[in-house]
Amino acid sequence: MTSEPVRDAFDAGGRGLQHHGLRRANERAVLTVIGFNPGVSNADIARLSGLAPQTVSAILTDLDGLGLIARGEVLRGRRGQPATPISLHPEGAFSIGIEIGWRHVDVLLLNLHAQVLARRRRDHVFPDAGSMIDDILAMLDEVLVSLADGLRARLTAIGVALPTNIAGNLALVDAPESQRALWEKLDIAAELTERTGLAVSLFNDGNAACWGELIAFPKPRPADFIYFLIGRYIAAGIVGDGTLWEGPSDNSANLGSMLVTGPDGRPQVAHFIASVTALESRLVAAGFAVDSRDPSEWPWSDFGPVLEQWLADSARALARVVFNTTTVIETGLVVIDSILPSAIVGQLVQRLEADLLLLPIAPYTPPRVQPGHLGALAPAIGAAELTLYRRYFSRTLADLAG
Repeated sequence: MTSEPVRDAFDAGGRGLQHHGLRRANERAVLTVIGFNPGVSNADIARLSGLAPQTVSAILTDLDGLGLIARGEVLRGRRGQPATPISLHPEGAFSIGIEIGWRHVDVLLLNLHAQVLARRRRDHVFPDAGSMIDDILAMLDEVLVSLADGLRARLTAIGVALPTNIAGNLALVDAPESQRALWEKLDIAAELTERTGLAVSLFNDGNAACWGELIAFPKPRPADFIYFLIGRYIAAGIVGDGTLWEGPSDNSANLGSMLVTGPDGRPQVAHFIASVTALESRLVAAGFAVDSRDPSEWPWSDFGPVLEQWLADSARALARVVFNTTTVIETGLVVIDSILPSAIVGQLVQRLEADLLLLPIAPYTPPRVQPGHLGALAPAIGAAELTLYRRYFSRTLADLAG
């Protein structure tokens, strides 16, 4: 008995791509096939997209004229007609990814191959609405120095990843009360659009990071998984049936706010157990002096029992979050990413796998747990990728209508 081949989350499968002959939909279908199957031939594209070979050829001519694709050298010596490998042109389009975090701002430039070309980061004690736009624009100017003048026209959009409801959660970073009113008035998308002339989209940081992780996976990419970014608090995302679960408010995967049992046996949200902020609080209480801006520079080998206990408590809390989430979606994979060093992430992954096996629930098959690919850059990379994907690749009718 042979098993069916695993399908990549972005495989077109020849289903539902023509959308009643809409040319734009067909272009997106072709770009999707090329983008996630670099080096495909005309015949491959027709087979994978379900479009007629003549339609594919006409679309490729248009895309070539727009500079969105690159053709390789003709491959000869194979059965059938010589084939020309086709890939996305890395300089076909660019986007800016921005993450506004509780302790930092990241700005990066991404090309059509999802490569980070330039990056600037600034740390802060709290996100200051009064200076945020000016700071981002200054960093943006520094990033764009790396982009040749002739390519500026191919900078398509800006994607901004940020926590949901910054204004209502500023107490988490001890920001002045005056910041609440400033954040409530600040329209980030409108301000950046007005001052850059580029389209700006806002994304929940967990959703953006989850999307970045999906793109970073090698083929075949999983069509279903649960994602956690262990940062100052827990950013999270869900991919189900190859779709990012954003919800009406862009916050449908707020898994860090799920109620679990704390170390003291009382109810607590996962944010205050399994986050870097929770770890920092434990370290300070134990007498360690740590720089809250950059955990990668902490003296990790000194933390001993404090770190061990945080890892144990975090794994136990996350195991319950994972179990509760898998009662809603069917998935066999959990991805743990973090701003922490990879060695610490590896320990957390191992402990989470062990705690999932200990859950006294039958029948329950725990999902596999693995570390992520992008780390701290995941939100900014994902935000940039989402703007490119929705402009050039999305196959949903709702996006096509836009």
